[in-house]
Amino acid sequence: MPATDRLLLEEALQDSPQTRSLFSVFEEDAGTLTDYTNQLLQSMQRVYGAQNEMSLATQQLSQQLQNYEKQNFALGKGDEEVIGVLQQFATIVDKLNLLHDELARRLADSMVFPMVQFREKDLTEIGTLKEIYSIASEEHDSAMAKYSRLPKKRESEKLKAEVISEVAYTRRKQHQASMQYYCALNALQHRKKVAMLEPMLGYMHAQMAFFHKSLDMMSHKVADFLSSVEQMSQSIQVQLDAETEAMRQSQQELLSVDDTVYMPDQDACSPLVNRSLVQRAGYLNIRSKTGLVTTSWDRLYFFTQGGNLMCQPRGAVAGGLVMDLDNSSVMAVDCEDRRYCFQITTPNGKICITLQAESKRDYEEWICTLNNISRQIYLTDNPEAVAIRLNQTALQAVTPIISFEKKHESYGPNRLQPTSAEPAPGRLQQEPDESAELITAGTPIQFDLVLPASEFEDQNRCGAGRRTNPFGESSSENTRESEDSLLHQMFVVRFLGSMEVKSDRSKEVIFEAMRQVLAARAIHNIFRMTESHLVVTTQCLRLVDPQTQVTRMSLQLSDITQFAAHQENKRLIGFVAVGADISEGLSQKLQCYVFESNTEGEKVCYAISLGKEIIEAQKDPEALAELMKTVPLTSDGKFLLLENETHCDEQAGDPVGLESEA
Repeated sequence: MPATDRLLLEEALQDSPQTRSLFSVFEEDAGTLTDYTNQLLQSMQRVYGAQNEMSLATQQLSQQLQNYEKQNFALGKGDEEVIGVLQQFATIVDKLNLLHDELARRLADSMVFPMVQFREKDLTEIGTLKEIYSIASEEHDSAMAKYSRLPKKRESEKLKAEVISEVAYTRRKQHQASMQYYCALNALQHRKKVAMLEPMLGYMHAQMAFFHKSLDMMSHKVADFLSSVEQMSQSIQVQLDAETEAMRQSQQELLSVDDTVYMPDQDACSPLVNRSLVQRAGYLNIRSKTGLVTTSWDRLYFFTQGGNLMCQPRGAVAGGLVMDLDNSSVMAVDCEDRRYCFQITTPNGKICITLQAESKRDYEEWICTLNNISRQIYLTDNPEAVAIRLNQTALQAVTPIISFEKKHESYGPNRLQPTSAEPAPGRLQQEPDESAELITAGTPIQFDLVLPASEFEDQNRCGAGRRTNPFGESSSENTRESEDSLLHQMFVVRFLGSMEVKSDRSKEVIFEAMRQVLAARAIHNIFRMTESHLVVTTQCLRLVDPQTQVTRMSLQLSDITQFAAHQENKRLIGFVAVGADISEGLSQKLQCYVFESNTEGEKVCYAISLGKEIIEAQKDPEALAELMKTVPLTSDGKFLLLENETHCDEQAGDPVGLESEA
């Protein structure tokens, strides 16, 4: 190593201009070294800070890898293998974190600390000695100025001795300060070289130790683990590429369809209406009131679940219940200037909602689906097969048939088994013949009662000459008839339809008529029903309009030859009447009427049966007395006491209806 420049201590006392000039060069070098040392120390501190941050970052990384298992992913299926791999990565990162932590400590001890010590000890000492030297030089110059101003005349020995003593003291002080300063500057030339090398040696040794330990930690076991992870990642990437390609092709196929797919109402291009659905989902517009006379429409997503109609707004997590569809009525309605509107009403009539479909096909399928659900087809073991079979029978029920032997094998009089879509073998040849004896082929079905203009004529013809006031006022003769009757029972019913039948020998004719009426309503989307009060007395069976109290139909109880309730739907009732509501003198025709009651049909059948028993018992006073003992009477003894119909009372809402409940 070449010789280092140095200041000669022998020249410190002389303090010549040449010495001063060389001395200033050393001071400039010390100042430059101080600035560089500060910058170098900042860089070293930054390296240490980065390494310390690396240690904290790896620790946080390990913690996050371990927390992956605790995350509640909505789609976390199949992540067990990934969780296991991440746990192993967390273990390796923990070990690396220990190495990074140790490296940070070694950098602080072997790199940053020596540089800080050099700056605080050596460079600070140089600055302190420089200040002392400057003060000593100023004091010496001041003493020399006093000495130079001593007068030639009138010398004072005492003053002269004091000044000389002061000059000698300050010169000695300056000499000592300059020699210490010179020594420190000379030593700085050697120490600055060591100060630059020691921190870097510490840095390199710390890094080498870190890499050696890291290499030892990354054994063959870790290498094998990394290789397996790479293979797993590559296999996932291959699956992703295949899935991406498949999705791209599927996207091209879906986008290559005709533009009519995006049009909401294209009936000419859309497939046929599926009338056998038992589940439906899609967007509908629902009408809601915003004021006394104003309404608004909201587009919501509706779907069926079991026997319920559900609604789910866009963005909602789950849907909510809108209406229970069991035994509800669905009908098409004309709503303002909107198309494809239909209405759903609960059995008690308290809840009614209006919906709008996007197209005619959706409109018809929604009505058919809700009607199928209303008939509780979804409760069967195979609802789709049952709905298909009902649809087939509905088509046959409204199609004129020349020969019953050509009918589909699923066409049978009320012998549908809900658990199977196929009829039982051995009955295919018998059922068509039996049906032919019950219902005349191509018989028209009447879905509503007679028109208001003919109501009074029917009452006069079927009511034994009795006259009913068109304004709803009952005559005194009718009042006496109600008072004299031992039985007066009222039921709230809805008229479903009537049709001509060929026989009244068994209840099968009623079940077959029920099937054909319901099937015809379903196939033609006829869901509007007329609600009436069915009054059963010992003389007749009357159908009364609940609003006007006008008798819309009256049948003599003796003319009812057969009556029954449906075996599965307990609220369906029907009866066959001779010469009922028949014009032009054809009094011997049989007409089957089908109703839906708010209560069980067996109660209506019991009332009719009881009325017939009373008619027969009235011929024999003793038999009538025995019959009266078996049936309790009201407190006034006028009417037979049957089970009250609270629901009927609520809907009747008039004193006549309340009094008629026996």
